[in-house]
Amino acid sequence: MNNNTFISRIAEEQNINNNQVQAIASLLSEGATIPFISRYRKEATGSLDEVAVMAVRDRLNQLMELEERKKAILKSLEKHGHLTDELREKVLAAESMTVLEDLYLPYKPKRRTRAIIAKEKGLEPLALIIFEQKGANPVKEAESFIDAEKGVESVEDALAGARDIIAEIINEDDKARARLRNLFFTKAVIKSRVASDMEEKGAKFRDYFDWEEPVAGVPSHRMLAMRRGENEDFLNLDILPDEDEATAILENLFVNGEGDDSAQVKIAIKDCYKRLLSRSMETETRLHAKERADTEAIKVFVDNLRQLLLAPPLGAKSVMGIDPGFRTGCKLVCLDPQGKLLHYDTVYPHMSEKKALAETGKIKSLCEEFDVEVIAVGNGTAGRETEAFVKAVPFSKPVQVIMVNESGASIYSASEAAREEFPDHDLTVRGTVSIGRRLMDPLAELVKIDPKSIGVGQYQHDVNQKALKQALDDVVMSCVNGIGVDLNRAGTQLLTYVSGLNTGIAKNIVAYREDNGPFMSRQQLTEVPRLGPKAFEQSAGFLRIIDGENPLDASAVHPESYYIVDAIAKDLEATVVDILKKPDVRDQIDISKYVTDSVGIPTLNDILDELAKPGRDPREKFEVFTFADGIEKIEDLRPGMKIPGIVTNITAFGAFVDIGVHQDGLVHVSRMADRFVKNPADIVKVQQKVTVTVLEVDLARKRISLSMQSQAEKSGTKVENPGLKKAQKRNKKPKNKNKKNLSSGNAPFNNPLAEALIKSGLK
Repeated sequence: MNNNTFISRIAEEQNINNNQVQAIASLLSEGATIPFISRYRKEATGSLDEVAVMAVRDRLNQLMELEERKKAILKSLEKHGHLTDELREKVLAAESMTVLEDLYLPYKPKRRTRAIIAKEKGLEPLALIIFEQKGANPVKEAESFIDAEKGVESVEDALAGARDIIAEIINEDDKARARLRNLFFTKAVIKSRVASDMEEKGAKFRDYFDWEEPVAGVPSHRMLAMRRGENEDFLNLDILPDEDEATAILENLFVNGEGDDSAQVKIAIKDCYKRLLSRSMETETRLHAKERADTEAIKVFVDNLRQLLLAPPLGAKSVMGIDPGFRTGCKLVCLDPQGKLLHYDTVYPHMSEKKALAETGKIKSLCEEFDVEVIAVGNGTAGRETEAFVKAVPFSKPVQVIMVNESGASIYSASEAAREEFPDHDLTVRGTVSIGRRLMDPLAELVKIDPKSIGVGQYQHDVNQKALKQALDDVVMSCVNGIGVDLNRAGTQLLTYVSGLNTGIAKNIVAYREDNGPFMSRQQLTEVPRLGPKAFEQSAGFLRIIDGENPLDASAVHPESYYIVDAIAKDLEATVVDILKKPDVRDQIDISKYVTDSVGIPTLNDILDELAKPGRDPREKFEVFTFADGIEKIEDLRPGMKIPGIVTNITAFGAFVDIGVHQDGLVHVSRMADRFVKNPADIVKVQQKVTVTVLEVDLARKRISLSMQSQAEKSGTKVENPGLKKAQKRNKKPKNKNKKNLSSGNAPFNNPLAEALIKSGLK
């Protein structure tokens, strides 16, 4: 398959034209990034967005891997003398890795199988006679193959060996494998059973102790949960279709008579299915189901992470960050509007009333000394108590107190990046700084942490780690470049995600800034060591310089397009500043006058948008959120309460909501709206403020069941989900002898992953 074939195939699959695919392929080969291509090369790509460009990139990589595998297989076939013109054509025509491997299987070097041993005994001619099914008498034919020296001591020995050879022929037949694969993928049932003597140890998987459902419809979280249970030796899994249907498919393919020879073929078919094909197909089906589950789980993770990264920033304000604690005290830091550490200390407001009074004075004094405008309180242990304490401080001027999700702050505090930035401070100071900075700019702080440690997603440690890393890197890069980065404030970690930059260049940018002062123009980037023309082209448009020499440096207008803005200003007899500040001047622009062979309407429209709102932050405006007063621990909750909360994580089965009691509650998907909800992400997003009703509180197991339905007004009231009954009628219920409907029932915590997550902390 040549490159043009790649291009045509992808264009057809993605429903775009060849030129678009060719442009993306060329740009990628030249080192262009996804954000750069989708933002600054719209004429070439036909204005395809990042998702479409990523899809082309990923498919190109798949086809290239397929091409490399074809080359390796052809080389092996030729080396071992198996390659024919017909086989070469089939290999080159294979459109998937599965088809390719099926073609290669009969010729693939293998260990000594029963069929190989039978061939060594000289039984292959007998197998072929029987397999032809032309009416031969198998017993009579087998008599001539008896040879004690070769280990064939009887007619039955000869027939058994012949059947072994026939079984292998059937197992390696590409049509047989294709049809059985389709049967397994579409009709196989996954059965989960508790392993011997594991009922107590594997209690967290008890919903799967006797569970089965069609593998084609198993949700991602259930598939991953069962696989984890199997990997931890608590569960035994089987994925098989109806055996009679499977053997019937094989008999239709290979049995063409009614004689004794056909009877031998039928015996070989049953042996082939049980010993070879069923195992092989089950393995493939497991992998297929796992890949599908991974794809769904990674999508959930990516969507959640994007929402978290794009959470509204507080902005540049003087902040006091507090990491709450009871016995060890509350660590606090004072940060300037750029996030620089000015002061750190420890207060002990929860030791005694006398101590609390003294600490009130200290906090008030520090807020006055460092002109603190906002106090960020971590939402960990003692978070609500500390929040209440700080709110009671008699400040001399208004100071906002805001709870901050501190998930991942401890990970950052122990990281190499934190040690480099704060070599003279311990983990507690670094973690507290992270809490304060996260309020100021969530994105800039979260990029310092491994996304898997942030606390969103489901079963992130069970999915394909390479695919997960690629997806997470893509979404972080998309968010960073979509917002833009302040060149004179960004740290190394944030700069690393800018299009065209890497860790080395990012460090050089920071070092240059420290040695030479703030950048005054984008053009200065060319003076940074190792930042060559390509890196400049890719990165410059995403880097912002506020109050620089050129006002366009604060915008997303790429330097390569500055000449267009200059031409517009000249034609209008105005300055660039006039265009940026005066709408009436911008209204006079006729962009059609500036269309050229390389610059089209899409780019000109982007430039016009930037001139209207240069460097605008696409994130929503920050809004202060507060939890319900007096609700600080799980014991304070009562069924029927309506309280505010904030969504912390979205899964396939519902959403987890922080209601300020140190334990997130679960809004099951069946409780998310007054209608049937298939995907929780259609209703809520991470960091969204919601109002929930407490349905049930299990103090012993620290489980909280919540509802977002308007009917859920008091405890014990069964809340019907309109549309749910219709959905249940449409979809056949999976068999579950535990008599729980894990897929869509209304009972709180009737989902095994929710059960496992809440009780055992599985994430």
